[in-house]
Amino acid sequence: MRAWGAWRAIGSPSSSACTSAREACSAGSSSTRGRSRPDDGTTNRLIRSRFSNFIKGKASVNELMRSAGFSLSRLNVVCLSFLTLVIELLIISCYALPVMKSRYHIITFGCQMNKSDSERMETLLKGVGLESTDDQEEADVILVNTCSVRQSAEDRVYGLVKGFKKLKKKKPELIIGVTGCLPGRDRDGALKRTLEIVDLYFPTKEMGQLPRWIGEIRPELVNSTDAVEDYLKIKPEYHTKRQAFVSIQTGCNKFCTYCVVPFARGLEKNRPVADIMEEIQDLAAHGCVEVTLLGQTVNSYQAPDAENFSEGNPYEDHFAKLLWEVNQVEGINRLHFTAPHPLHMTDEVIDAMTLPAHLNFIHLPVQAGSDDVLRRMNRRYTSKQFLDVVKRLKAKIPELAIGTDIVVGFCGESPEQFDETVELFKEVDFDISYTARYSTRSGTAAWRAFNDDVSHEEKKRRWEVLQKLMEESVYKKNQKFVGEVVSVLVDRHEPPKVTDEMLTMPEKIQELMAQQPGTCYGQSREMKLTRFAGGEEYVGEIVEVRVTRADKWILEGEIV
Repeated sequence: MRAWGAWRAIGSPSSSACTSAREACSAGSSSTRGRSRPDDGTTNRLIRSRFSNFIKGKASVNELMRSAGFSLSRLNVVCLSFLTLVIELLIISCYALPVMKSRYHIITFGCQMNKSDSERMETLLKGVGLESTDDQEEADVILVNTCSVRQSAEDRVYGLVKGFKKLKKKKPELIIGVTGCLPGRDRDGALKRTLEIVDLYFPTKEMGQLPRWIGEIRPELVNSTDAVEDYLKIKPEYHTKRQAFVSIQTGCNKFCTYCVVPFARGLEKNRPVADIMEEIQDLAAHGCVEVTLLGQTVNSYQAPDAENFSEGNPYEDHFAKLLWEVNQVEGINRLHFTAPHPLHMTDEVIDAMTLPAHLNFIHLPVQAGSDDVLRRMNRRYTSKQFLDVVKRLKAKIPELAIGTDIVVGFCGESPEQFDETVELFKEVDFDISYTARYSTRSGTAAWRAFNDDVSHEEKKRRWEVLQKLMEESVYKKNQKFVGEVVSVLVDRHEPPKVTDEMLTMPEKIQELMAQQPGTCYGQSREMKLTRFAGGEEYVGEIVEVRVTRADKWILEGEIV
């Protein structure tokens, strides 16, 4: 519109511009001879004013020329007309060029909480005019969301960021930011000093300042520098329409001796139930069917606005109340939460897990099977108490699949104490386990009080023992699904692959490929990875699949 306005104001060279030129010629240059010439300051102000009006479409070319001291004669009318046409075309072409938006690229390490935080950063950045790119070299801003659970996770971050040196040298204006757990636990900035090319270094809770910080470095990248004080109020930029991770709390009060989370994310902070439910209702309205509630100790949730729970809610435990509330949202028929703490698995929470939306799975970290090790870890329960939680879960939900986390080689763990973990594993018969070799973390109580005295080789051996045990358990349990029908939420599709047989008939490859639907993948309600032959149209749909074959990591089947 501005370009068209400029065109109309200037006029075409065959009409108004030429007319103005002829008028100027008839007036002659003598019209200015009798007047004193204005001083340079006045002239410059006049030129700036006329040029501004010209750009806005309020002045013609010949007015601009006269303000600069040019007089017109019949001889230069043609030149002026040609110049007018050239300027008009330049203006129109400039307005016709696409505006290149500023771009950001986010790299996320670690847990689902970090992924949810990255989605919040995306909302912030898109809100101030940036757009996402998968190409790091195209980005104006690169953000790395870090994990500090183990040293290996931090080492990957250091390697990645230092690898940006070449890109930074090529694009000195590139903004590189590091956030997440690494800056959160780096109170004295010692870790920051090893990352000299980083421009922004901030804990997760300060992400709301991103627009302001970017604007201070490169104001042209953002259309607003408004900050958001409470980052949990930022609505995440969800990447999938049918599934969503919803944070209900951040931080942790437990202070397990091996863990950096309380130092990296601070003390436990619970979101208002009104905010949580508003987010989930909005998700359901846009087609979401599966919600995972996130928190460091998610089942310790205490609503700061308990008065906003429904009057008909039958529970007293706040987390059980929240599960009940989510079950009332139309459209949400798959509900999950992670990661709970055994200490807060109350009878009410277990009862709420029997409500229709809840998946037939719980991930319940045990960390160790020895009471001595659990005490040194400050886990606040015994192996017997953990087994009691499992017993109550199984009594209420007999077919419940149970996953866990285990740390091997913790400070002072003897072979006999590790054997106790093995025995507990066998007794529970876990469906899946994530076993980690203990990695000392600076700043934690274990780092201060205990010696990391289990050798690397012994940690590896213990890890292999539990890994083998887990694989045997998973394979055995998966065989029970053969012949059964499972409900699968499809989250991805792989197109058919070109086979050796197809290569012998190159002229028919396209025809043969069209006859193959490809493969769909998704999770059952027991959180079992399941695949079946099907087209891309099934992505995002819940499909009933009869299991025909089971491996240790995957179920295979066909649509019922």
